[in-house]
Amino acid sequence: MRVGLVLGEVWNGLRRNMSVVISVILVTFVSLTFVGAAILMQMQIQQMKTFWYDRAQVAVYLCTSFDQSATCAGADAGEEEIQAVEDALNSDTLKPYIDDYFFVDHEEAYEEFTRQFEGNPIVDITRPEQLNQTFWIKLEDPSRSDVIQETFSGIPGVQSVSDQRTLLDRIFLYLGVASYTAIAIAGLMLVAAMLLISTTIRLSAYSRRREIGIMRLVGASNRFIQTPFILEGIIAALIGAVLAGAASVAMVKFFVQGFLVTEVPFTSYITVEQSLLVPPVLILVGVILSSIAAKIAITRYLRV
Repeated sequence: MRVGLVLGEVWNGLRRNMSVVISVILVTFVSLTFVGAAILMQMQIQQMKTFWYDRAQVAVYLCTSFDQSATCAGADAGEEEIQAVEDALNSDTLKPYIDDYFFVDHEEAYEEFTRQFEGNPIVDITRPEQLNQTFWIKLEDPSRSDVIQETFSGIPGVQSVSDQRTLLDRIFLYLGVASYTAIAIAGLMLVAAMLLISTTIRLSAYSRRREIGIMRLVGASNRFIQTPFILEGIIAALIGAVLAGAASVAMVKFFVQGFLVTEVPFTSYITVEQSLLVPPVLILVGVILSSIAAKIAITRYLRV
C-alpha cells in the first residue's frame, strides 16, 4: 500500500468536507472535554477525601442548660461530668485510638461562632451559654470513630457524639453525583460525535464514488479503499481530543491552581502535573471511538 497515495486521498477528503470536519472536531472537543472534566472531578474528590478524612475529628458535645434529653436534664454539664469525659479519653482503653484531643468551653465556642457568622444577625441573639462545650478528638485511625461513639453516647452530661466523616460523606456524595452527571452528558455527546463521524465518512465516500468505482475496477482491495476514510475520521477526532486535553489541563492551571487555591485555600487541590494524565486518556478514547465509527460507516457504504 503506497503511503503517499493514501495520505493524498486523506487530504482530499478533509479538504472537500471541511465544514463537516470542523463540526466533527467541535463535537469531539466538547464531548471529550466533558469526559476530561469528569475525570478531573473524580481525581479532585479522591484528593479531598484523602486530605479531609485524615483530618476528620469526632466531637463530643456536652449538655447545655437548654437541652432536654435522657442525659441532659436542662442543666449545663458540670465539672464532674467534664472530668469524667476527660478521664475516659486518657484511659488505657481509649488511649490507643486517640492521636490528640482538646477542649472548647462556652467562651471559646462563642469566639469561633462570631468569627464564622460575622455580620449575621444570629450573632446578636446568641449567648455563650447556648453553645455546647465540646471535646474535639483526632483519632489515630479516623475509621474507628465508632469506639468513641459507643463510649460516650448515653452517658450523663453528653448531649451527642458527632463524627465529621459522616458530614464529609454527604458532601462527597453530592460531588460524586455531579461527576457522574458529567459522565452521562459526555456519553451522549460521544454518541453524537460517533454519529457525526459516521455521517462525514459516508458523505466523503459518496463525493468520491467515481474514484472508488475506478479503484474497484483496477482491483484495489477493500482495505486500501477503506484506509483513507478511516484516517479522515481519526484525524478529525484526534484534533478534537488534543484540544479537549489542552482544555482539561488549562482548567486545572487557570481555574483550580490560579483561582481556587488562592480564593478557597481550605483544602487540597489536584496539580497541573496530575492533570497531565488526562490528555492521553482523551486522545486514546477519541482515536478508538472515531476509528470504530469510521470503520463501520465505510464498511456499510461499500456493501451498498
